[in-house]
Amino acid sequence: MTSELGERVRALRIGAGMSQSALAGGRFSKEYVSQIERGRTRPSAEALEWLAGRLGVDVAALGVVDGVAVRERAEVSLARAEALTEAGRDREALAEFVRLRPLVEQAGSPELDLRSRAGEGWARTRLGDEGALDLLLEARALAERSTFSGLDRAHVLFRLGVCRYRRGSVATALGLLTEALALADSSGLPCERLRAEILSWRSRCQRRRRSLDDARADAEGALALAEEAADSRRGAEVALEAASTAEAQGQWRIARAYAERARALYGELNADAGVGRALTDLAGLVADRDPEQGAALLERSSCVALRGGHRAEAARALRSLAELRLAAGDAERAEADARRALEAVAAVVDAAGERGAASLVLGRALAEQDRLDEAAAALADADAAFEQEGSLRDRASAWLAQGELAERAGDQPGAARLYRRAAEALQDFRF
Repeated sequence: MTSELGERVRALRIGAGMSQSALAGGRFSKEYVSQIERGRTRPSAEALEWLAGRLGVDVAALGVVDGVAVRERAEVSLARAEALTEAGRDREALAEFVRLRPLVEQAGSPELDLRSRAGEGWARTRLGDEGALDLLLEARALAERSTFSGLDRAHVLFRLGVCRYRRGSVATALGLLTEALALADSSGLPCERLRAEILSWRSRCQRRRRSLDDARADAEGALALAEEAADSRRGAEVALEAASTAEAQGQWRIARAYAERARALYGELNADAGVGRALTDLAGLVADRDPEQGAALLERSSCVALRGGHRAEAARALRSLAELRLAAGDAERAEADARRALEAVAAVVDAAGERGAASLVLGRALAEQDRLDEAAAALADADAAFEQEGSLRDRASAWLAQGELAERAGDQPGAARLYRRAAEALQDFRF
């Protein structure tokens, strides 16, 4: 449809004896008219009416009035879905992407088709939906068309890389993210935010592969780009990535500085969830040296997160506090904090992973008090939650704890079976 419109505009322009610059008439650029004629862009209904007037014809002569109306409705719906994604309202975004599929198909625009598939695939990726990969592979094939730019392909490859990472294909994800970064770098277009996101996720891949120097370099590069783009939220997220990497390298002072930086950036945004997360990570960095300060930071983190209604983040802080108590030998307080964590996410739909983690520490705390039946029930809950989350690595942690419980109860064969099961599962995560 776009190419047919371009051919009509070109034929009418030549028939009128006009150059592209003359048709542009000072309102548009010659390049914009050229893009229309080559089928590379689709003008709005208002622009079409203006061009038809310049050509001395009725807009109906272009034969696209109905198509333009459909396209404009599709563009509005796509923009809304994309805005919902940017706001972190992924379930609403996904519903909008699904709803507008027929409209995008009716519009017959490759550009809108790409945005629709990539957008829906991204929303499904963020929600952990199995259908994400197929949509993003379709978007990748579509983006290979000559009508799309290298930057278009970079956006799709970035999302596909994140999807692969979340599905456990770290090496594949690293390759896709590296290719996306090369395309973004060579585009010559301002895309600091995209490059920051790519580097941030590539840093995670490098950390999973234990390439800590590379992970640190990517995190620092991402932080610099986020600051250049004045994107405080991305900068805060990357600062936490850099803190985790520095911690893994044993560089505690640097890690703490990054965590403090993240907390300050989140504070500027009044982002309670981010402040809570930064405080939780900061607590982890100081707890070994000062358990009391670590505990105080985790209590503060949970309060900040709950105040903002971020119950999953509050549960993460409380679960970390329970782990800290348990490591200090205070099983009773560990139990209390784990139960607080479970209460925080009791009504949260997308928090299976955090429920599993809280149930796991609760089971361990109960076992330390020799309340073995209660401990077994809590660990079974942890395993079920991790299974729902689809995390084999976390399930292995539950099986390990169940093995320890079986050994404590004198069931040596059962313990050995559970230990073997956990070891076999964890083989997939060696790098």
